[in-house]
Amino acid sequence: MRNYLCLFFLFILCTSNSFSQKNSKKYAIRTIAFYNLENLFDTINDVSLNDEASPIMELKFNRSKVYWDKIDKLSSTISKIGFKKSNTSPAIIGVSEIENLNVLEDLINSKHLKDKNYGIVHYDSPDKRGIDVALLYQKRYFKPIYHEAFNPNIYKENKKISTRDQLLVSGYLDDELIHIIVNHWPSRRGGESKSRPLREKAAYQNLKIIEKIRSENENAKILTMGDFNDDPINSSFKNVLKTKSRKKNVLEKDIYNPYEDLYRRGFNTLAYRDKLNLFDMILISSTLLNKGKKDFSSYKMFKAMIFNKQFLSHKKGKFKGYPFRSFSNGSYTGGYSDHYPVYMYLIKEKN
Repeated sequence: MRNYLCLFFLFILCTSNSFSQKNSKKYAIRTIAFYNLENLFDTINDVSLNDEASPIMELKFNRSKVYWDKIDKLSSTISKIGFKKSNTSPAIIGVSEIENLNVLEDLINSKHLKDKNYGIVHYDSPDKRGIDVALLYQKRYFKPIYHEAFNPNIYKENKKISTRDQLLVSGYLDDELIHIIVNHWPSRRGGESKSRPLREKAAYQNLKIIEKIRSENENAKILTMGDFNDDPINSSFKNVLKTKSRKKNVLEKDIYNPYEDLYRRGFNTLAYRDKLNLFDMILISSTLLNKGKKDFSSYKMFKAMIFNKQFLSHKKGKFKGYPFRSFSNGSYTGGYSDHYPVYMYLIKEKN
């Protein structure tokens, strides 16, 4: 009798395993990322810009060696973002603090990224130092169909502020139309409270772009990413964009910020004068949010993270645990960036 029972349970176990294997779901996984590249300037003086104020132009020796070392470090880092799940570098990555198209071409043609066949969407911005935002994308996954740079038209004391454009890129991620806005909002120079209205105005420009997209498709899938120079709880997010931090509270046409929860749990993307901040984020429209229904028939956010691997941080000294920046006190440190990259996985069930 015992032998019959053993055979019976073995049959049930084998049948169960076979059923789960036949019905196991497979997913397409795409990594979406953002990275502030900390003053990625070339070594050529552009007389039309104040690029000589950049850290690399302030170096007296070895500018070319420093430049190519920084290119190598940044491209190596990008190649690792999201690799664990998607088995490749980001399908789409927004970048900021880059000087021009040339540095982006050097970046994507480096030995770490060349085989990924990245494309570039870039506009020269009106920033005084000439630092821009841009979008890089793997051509096999993403196909842009429209892009435009929006000047935020920010004024202070009746004078227009020369700051970065907000870059909109619309295109097909595989077979799904998505819209990405890349940002680098005004800095906190002069203090957080004094400069706050500038970032609130940048947030209003973001809203205008989102409204423009929704006027053509009210169910559009939208991601807005960047170095916002504000934390997730600041007024630019909570009062202007009216972001939500809990999935259950997200209604139609709301904007979900998964980084607010990470911020409240003590995570950061940069540190300055013993203060930790989370300025780098990727926000999504409600149409990209899975609210417990486990419906991944189209692309939805699976998880949002900070790429804060140990090699990107100082390992000792007074800055231990801070992002391992490239430049400090007029010299090259051999680091990567003063910001950690952020990223999220979008997943979709395969047919």
